[in-house]
Amino acid sequence: MIAFLQCLTKPIDLIYKDWVKSREKDWYRLAHNGQVCKLEKVLNDEFDKEKRRIYIDDGDSFAQEYIFTQDESEKVFLGDTLFVYSDEEYENTGVDFVVYVPAELVGKINHHKLNYLIKYYKLAGKRYRIETI
Repeated sequence: MIAFLQCLTKPIDLIYKDWVKSREKDWYRLAHNGQVCKLEKVLNDEFDKEKRRIYIDDGDSFAQEYIFTQDESEKVFLGDTLFVYSDEEYENTGVDFVVYVPAELVGKINHHKLNYLIKYYKLAGKRYRIETI
């Protein structure tokens, strides 16, 4: 009789355990958002639990400097040193934040999952770049 009752309650017990796990995941997702400290925590919880070396920094935003030819009759903007940056490093064209991941984790990390987590938690319209350190 006890075995029969356990057979009847087993499916309900499994559904309850699945619900508890799902509830824990939902509470975790609700407790974290696009703030830098919370996004760092999510990424470190997922990929680097022990050493927690993944961190986020502001994106580069260098002012664009233009060099004109003599035919254009414009002022030539040449300082002591002229740096050439990639397109994504300039103001209003670049990224808003950079996610730094240790090189030894890059081989172990599922890049699709890393991108998914960043896109899930970041604010809409924010752009990012992932770099190895």
